[in-house]
Amino acid sequence: MGRLPFDPSKMAVARSAPPGVPPAAGAGRAATGDTGPISVSALTARVAGALTAALPVRIAVMGQVSGLRERTHLYFDLKDEHAVVSCVIFASAARRLAARPADGLNVVLKGRVEFYAPGGKVSFIADACEPVGVGAMELEFRRLCEELRALGWFAPERKRPLPLVPARIGVITSRTGAALQDVINTARQRWQGARLALIDVRVQGEGAPAEITRALRAAGQRGGFDVLLLTRGGGSAEDLWAFNDRELARAIVESPVPVVAAIGHETDTTIAELVADLRAATPTQAAMRIVPDAGALAREVANASRRLGLLCDRLLESARHRLRAVASHPLLADPGSLVAMGRARVREHHTGLTRVARARLGRDRLRLARASASLQRHRPEAVFARRSVLLDQCARRLARAALARARIDVEPLAGRLARTGAAMARRAEAALRASEQRLGAVGPASVLRRGFSITLGPGGALVRSPRDVRPGDRVVTRTGEGEFGSVVEGHRLRRGAAGSAEPGLFQDPG
Repeated sequence: MGRLPFDPSKMAVARSAPPGVPPAAGAGRAATGDTGPISVSALTARVAGALTAALPVRIAVMGQVSGLRERTHLYFDLKDEHAVVSCVIFASAARRLAARPADGLNVVLKGRVEFYAPGGKVSFIADACEPVGVGAMELEFRRLCEELRALGWFAPERKRPLPLVPARIGVITSRTGAALQDVINTARQRWQGARLALIDVRVQGEGAPAEITRALRAAGQRGGFDVLLLTRGGGSAEDLWAFNDRELARAIVESPVPVVAAIGHETDTTIAELVADLRAATPTQAAMRIVPDAGALAREVANASRRLGLLCDRLLESARHRLRAVASHPLLADPGSLVAMGRARVREHHTGLTRVARARLGRDRLRLARASASLQRHRPEAVFARRSVLLDQCARRLARAALARARIDVEPLAGRLARTGAAMARRAEAALRASEQRLGAVGPASVLRRGFSITLGPGGALVRSPRDVRPGDRVVTRTGEGEFGSVVEGHRLRRGAAGSAEPGLFQDPG
């Protein structure tokens, strides 16, 4: 039987809504109210208008996050047991979130509902996210873990080893808790001499983290403890939350003595356990890790004693063997034989040394003879004799060469030399006559012949000024044709000649 054609008039007026969900707007209206078909765009516009009119501008929705996808923006579904709605948190809003959504996390989203017409999809556009219930505690736990891991508080190299046999153990827990009794029973079973000191604190509820922190710091400052045990029994996440405190973690890290933590059951994990020097799954296991087993220690001591005895026996036997070997050594058994062997080696060395010395002496004598012969060849007398012979040979060769050179015809050279000498004599004679003529023209005799005279004083000195003579002095006057004497009667200086000397030449008035 084939499928019947679609008939809108036979559609149900409204579908039944899930419990707790109000019916849609216009659900009671008949489907046949429209007079004709409309476009898809008109339909989406009506849907968007209906959503805008029916819902407030900003609403809060609670549900569980599912299918989270991060592609610049955050895309995910928010669901409960009856329905699912698509959600978007844009990147600008995601950067301002106090808590980011995660798969399986129950959250309260705040935002608005929008209908995306091109995709025909209704989405919830969120701009705020708040975790609720256990999800918020888990988120805070993760955040604190990341912070403390970055500080290096979880690093294994930071944690300290426990003492082998602690003399005094401080137990920080509740007096009424079952964990205390487990620790006491286990410690007594393993070591009767174990000394436990209870530090009673609240291990859950408001104010418990601060009280535990104060007790831990006081125990470390007071001293006297070799190790501290922080423990409590199992419980819910809320019961164990007191051990997820940051200040408590700081107190554990700064404790001057090692801290062992055993919180809750084996599957539970707290911040205190992560930063402690040693984490135990249960209080009983913590007591076993701290308190040594007396029986096991006794067995270890017995084994060590037995191994020490065996080692001593082996050492003694080895010493006896070495003593026997030393006693049988020739040095101790027969010292005279060692002296005889030494003498034999000395004789061998003496013989070898003598042989080597003689061979070395022969080689040195041969080298001396060769050097003496070379020295004889290079004596100054021998060198002088050889050089004298060579010099005589060179002198004879020079004499022969000079004699051969003297045989050259010198007559042409003598003629050229005579002609050159005569020409040079003529040029010199002509130059001499010219110089005599110039000298006669400018000499004193020529001046005197032109009518001038020279007067000489009593000592024969030339008279250049009337001041050079005194009255009564005899002077001689020379002319070009002779000379005559006279006596000075007086002298008179010419005007304008004061301070200057006149030359000793006077013109003859005749």
